[in-house]
Amino acid sequence: MLVGWYKVGVKGGLMMAQTGATKAGMAPTGAAKIGVAVVGTGFGQKVHIPGLQAHHRTEVVAVWNGDRTKAQQVADSCGIGFASDRLADILAYDAVQAVTLATPPFAHYDMACEIIQAGKHLLLEKPVTRSVGEAKHLQQLAAEHQVMITPDFEFRYIPAWQHFAALLSQGIVGQKRLIKIDWLASSRANPQRAWNWYAQKRLGGGALGSIGSHTFDYVNWLFGPAAEIGATLSTAIAQRPDAQTGEMKPVDSDDVCAIALTLADNTLCQITLSAVSYAGRGHWIEVYGDKGTLVIGNSSQSDYVNGFKVFASEQGAELQEIPTPEQFQFPKVYTDGRIAPFIRVVNHWVNCIDAGKESAPGMQEGVYAQLLMDLTHRADDGKTRLTVPSLYGMA
Repeated sequence: MLVGWYKVGVKGGLMMAQTGATKAGMAPTGAAKIGVAVVGTGFGQKVHIPGLQAHHRTEVVAVWNGDRTKAQQVADSCGIGFASDRLADILAYDAVQAVTLATPPFAHYDMACEIIQAGKHLLLEKPVTRSVGEAKHLQQLAAEHQVMITPDFEFRYIPAWQHFAALLSQGIVGQKRLIKIDWLASSRANPQRAWNWYAQKRLGGGALGSIGSHTFDYVNWLFGPAAEIGATLSTAIAQRPDAQTGEMKPVDSDDVCAIALTLADNTLCQITLSAVSYAGRGHWIEVYGDKGTLVIGNSSQSDYVNGFKVFASEQGAELQEIPTPEQFQFPKVYTDGRIAPFIRVVNHWVNCIDAGKESAPGMQEGVYAQLLMDLTHRADDGKTRLTVPSLYGMA
């Protein structure tokens, strides 16, 4: 029975793919290139620069790092013509029409304000800011200056996830009864990993900002908005060594999060996030409904993009893998799995710039993810459940 059941879902899924981030959604090839500056050279050098250089409509023309020597080294190694440690110089450079911002989250708001006020389009890493107030102000500034902001919510663009979304849209599970999300990683499980901004709550550190920002975006995308939220956050590793002195310094950012959402349709959604789980199960979503079960998961602790598989079961039958159709696949897979979905994010950003109009996922979705992160902290601090304002009804 699963075979016939699956065919119905795939038929609709393929139709969705043709209007999604596949060939039909590619930015026009004949249009002029957009000059882009990359601000931040950690994730920026590993993912943003190669992704932008691979896209047919973007050209990396400048790079920023707070260390002038480092900025020039990155520019020289990547074939970029201009480098600076001053953001004002980057924004004044005539060839720069748009900016990708890949600094740590504590720097996002001030730098993004400067970028937007200079009239530059912005591709913004997540979490977009450290508070929903900051995020909403960036959204307002973008509207005033008529620039496009696109957050890097890359899970929307991974082939298996697009397949999973298509199957959900076909009603493959029927009426949802329970959603269970586990993202159990080991990236910070070693207590000897050095203390830095990630260890500090006030700087936007912690698992909630790092992976919870993605989680809240894709919950909204796949299942709709939340109505209520409750949460418990913990810090399992309370001290880490200073990289320079070896002195143990206090950690006050979360590394484990247990979050309970009630969605607007009354479905319960249980979320467990961890950055300190040795041999954790990886990243999984399980959706249980009255017609069946749908699962997506990736057990890898080293590549959080490639390796996702989709499984389905009809009313208690054994779960079976449902291969992701070719129409969803990346045209090219890179050694660093994050590059291919980032190129699709860039494509969405370019399409928004061309159209002069934001479309999802845009800053509205960034604001909403930040709202849910803020409410998570408040729910944990107050040991209570909170009502979630609607996506378009936030004051």
